[in-house]
Amino acid sequence: MTSNYKRLGDYIEPCDEKNTGNLIKSLKGISNRKYFQKAKTNTIGVDLSKYRVVRTGQFAFNRATTRNGDKISIALRKGKDCIVSPSYRIFKSKDENILNSEYLMMWFRRPEFDRYARFKSHGSAHEFFDYDEMCEVELPIPSIDKQRKIIKEYKTVVNRVNLNKQLNQKLEETAQALYKHWFVDFEFPSAEGKPYKSSGGEMIYNEELDKEIPVGWSVESVKDFSKDMKSGGTPSRTKPHFWNQKDVPWLKTGEIKNNIIITSREWISKDGLNGSSAKLLPINTVLMSMYGVNAGEIGFLKFETTTNQACCGVICERIEESAYLYYHFLNNQEYNHSQAIGGAQQNLSKDYIENIKILKPNNDLIYKTPFSSFIDKRENLTKESLTLQGLQSLLLAKMTKLEVEKELAN
Repeated sequence: MTSNYKRLGDYIEPCDEKNTGNLIKSLKGISNRKYFQKAKTNTIGVDLSKYRVVRTGQFAFNRATTRNGDKISIALRKGKDCIVSPSYRIFKSKDENILNSEYLMMWFRRPEFDRYARFKSHGSAHEFFDYDEMCEVELPIPSIDKQRKIIKEYKTVVNRVNLNKQLNQKLEETAQALYKHWFVDFEFPSAEGKPYKSSGGEMIYNEELDKEIPVGWSVESVKDFSKDMKSGGTPSRTKPHFWNQKDVPWLKTGEIKNNIIITSREWISKDGLNGSSAKLLPINTVLMSMYGVNAGEIGFLKFETTTNQACCGVICERIEESAYLYYHFLNNQEYNHSQAIGGAQQNLSKDYIENIKILKPNNDLIYKTPFSSFIDKRENLTKESLTLQGLQSLLLAKMTKLEVEKELAN
């Protein structure tokens, strides 16, 4: 069915504009997630006139693929003109009314394109996918009206995903601000509905925290505050039957990013669970990463899962307690991260997390906070985004069927 596919080189042309006169200062790199990002190169004293200019509406890609995993770093420039490394390649569509650049960028986002480009990469010590190879890419190029319709459908989904991210971020910022207002500044509503501390609420010095806290409040360790605490484990990778079934979700610390966690990237079998130190953690468990650069990062579980040994799970009696603990950890994250110790890799210990001090308010204030409601709303937005991302992938996969549908129609 690829007989109706078109050779990309017939529809694009190279761009080779140098930054003459150092007129453009914005140096960008390209992520393997297909977007421009701030370059990590130190440009102090560097002659930027040799760098390549990327104009709005042009594509840029990193032809080196050796250390780029299974992704090709390519992006369509939509912002202001920028410059990129001299080793990058730049091109554009010859005619936007024949091949729309956004349609083409959708093709580049497909995992099949990444696999093709990696397969076509060549070299010995270093592999490259250069402009000549890019020209040999084949793809369906339907009518411009059809391209625009596909772009519109895709943008609708992308815009909703981005909106969900913004709503999630706003909810998180609001929740953290409320935590600070109530439990750091102690301006929670008094019995009269007024901000406690500023309206004269009685305070008392606490030696453990070395500061004043509201009268009637106490300090507990996380171990005493919670119902149970568990660290995870990794089933042996040398035993395939521990990993050959999707019986039980299994989380790694890289998936804990101060987020509401609703799914895992890996799974283990029941044999893997029973034959290792991995432990099943219930919904509403609060997770803290213990190892390396991720030490101190937090996650809130909204599904039952296991984790690796670099995660500590804190289980509370009620969701309100878990939500309060989650925001307590977030508010103190920088300090907790600073307490990681070790040589090549700095780590937090389970003992350290057990002994973290946490304020325990009186009058059931924890159960009156809206934190669990914030988490429920974030869970729903995260689930919706996951569904929409699946639809994104479906729309990208559908692009290969365009010419097949055309043939069948004829």
